[in-house]
Amino acid sequence: MKNKFSSLLKEWYEGNLSFDDRMNSEPEKVTTIKEESEKKEIRIVKDVENAEQKLTSKGYKFFSVIFCVILAVVLIGTVNFMPLFADNNTPTTNEVYEHYVGEGRDQTGAVNTVAGMILDYRAFDTLGESFVLFTATCAVLLLLEQSKNKPIKKRETFTFSNDPIVCTVVKILTPIIIVFGIYVLFNGHLSPGGGFSGGSVLGAGFILFAMAYGEDNAAKIIKPSIIRVITICSLSFYCLAKSYSFFTGNEFNGIHSIITPGTPGNIVSGGLILPLNIAVGFVVCCTMYSFYMIFKRGRLD
Repeated sequence: MKNKFSSLLKEWYEGNLSFDDRMNSEPEKVTTIKEESEKKEIRIVKDVENAEQKLTSKGYKFFSVIFCVILAVVLIGTVNFMPLFADNNTPTTNEVYEHYVGEGRDQTGAVNTVAGMILDYRAFDTLGESFVLFTATCAVLLLLEQSKNKPIKKRETFTFSNDPIVCTVVKILTPIIIVFGIYVLFNGHLSPGGGFSGGSVLGAGFILFAMAYGEDNAAKIIKPSIIRVITICSLSFYCLAKSYSFFTGNEFNGIHSIITPGTPGNIVSGGLILPLNIAVGFVVCCTMYSFYMIFKRGRLD
């Protein structure tokens, strides 16, 4: 150390040593005791967080397995107490069937026994099925929809917008398909049909229009805001209407519904079955069209 200092001092005395490089260079970082203690605390916090995450992950897996086992035991036990399939002594093959077929027309006002069953006796099950479609649409939107500020990627896809033959045929067929879908919706309580089938026909008509004239033109006509409003209003009306019917249909509270089944066979009959068919049809139609547009374009708008 002493010899090194002496040699540096000799070079400085002779003018051979310059301090410019050292003055222009960045000062060395000196690790203080405070910085070391802060780093140590950060390491301790990270170690604690990692341990908590591992413990939480193990606990989540453990309780998930326990919950699945308990649920499986409950379901298996429930199935064990269920009656045998096609047993003549079970209510599902005698009492329920006889009630639906024998008294369904007079109680619901629907000529179509299936429509009376799914939209009157089992209307809340149909409401759950409609909400499944709504939930599926929301899930697809969350997973596949792009940001509104992000431009749509232009992909080379074949389009019929410049084909005069296809566009002319679609221009003729689309109104016919839509009118037929409306007919199926409005006559679901009188003949085979209803909300699910009529909504599928309507959705197919709109999809055909989008395929022929392009998704961009279809998105300008059938806007996402309209789809959302129709879907939410349809589900809300269905829920409120059947809640009213369920509450007033209870013979113990003494409140009777002001909605009558009407005359079976007339277009305005079936009580709430006709408007419920329309609500279900709108939900199915919007769901089918939304799925097509999202998978085709990446988003609705």
